[in-house]
Amino acid sequence: MIRSSLFARPLILSVLLAGVVSLTACGDREAEQRAAAQAQAAANETAADALASKYDAAKAGNDWDMARIHGVALLDQYPETRAAVRIKPELEDIKAKAEGARDLRRLQALWDYAQVAADGGTQRSAAIMAKAPVDVDGSGAKPVQLVFRDHPKWKRSGYLVLQAGDFRCAGGCKVQVSADGGAARAMDAWRPDTDEAIAMFITDQKALWKLAGASKTIEIEFPVKAGGTRKALFETAGLDSKQMPGW
Repeated sequence: MIRSSLFARPLILSVLLAGVVSLTACGDREAEQRAAAQAQAAANETAADALASKYDAAKAGNDWDMARIHGVALLDQYPETRAAVRIKPELEDIKAKAEGARDLRRLQALWDYAQVAADGGTQRSAAIMAKAPVDVDGSGAKPVQLVFRDHPKWKRSGYLVLQAGDFRCAGGCKVQVSADGGAARAMDAWRPDTDEAIAMFITDQKALWKLAGASKTIEIEFPVKAGGTRKALFETAGLDSKQMPGW
């Protein structure tokens, strides 16, 4: 019995030592995992701060598109960071401003500005196509153009141009003009005696220009030779008034 006990002691000691080693190894792994997690969290905070700096710079410069891009990237990649928590409450507003900026660029691109040499100086013009083509004579919908022109000889004018059909405006007529869906107001108009262009001039071009610059949209209802009237809607909100100095 004594000999058996002597043999058992080393075995028990080995088991105890193995347990200690196992516990030590387990503790080391947990410590390593905690250290790795802390290092990753610190790296995430650093990367998030870099994106937040770009976001803040874009926001300060009113570059809403870039602010949106950096803000969305920050929340997608590092949602738990301090920077993400800071910008999250304002990101929806930034997205709305970015959408507004894109729409403004679209509206600005609708206008076509030109400067050409003319008898006595330079002719300037600002022109825009109707949002949707209009069928004025049964031949199918075609573009309708609104033009503001400043000519050194013929002075300032505002007029509509058709690509087909004609206006019913012999001896003068009236058009109905409304802004942003509001009540229409009558304006005098006239059709020049020429076949060079299918154009109808609106007499109070100054009021029409002012309305275009102050409104998101203007709609002009005009009489046509085919009978009745037609309407053309123009998205005028992107007008750059500096292109036509003095108006």
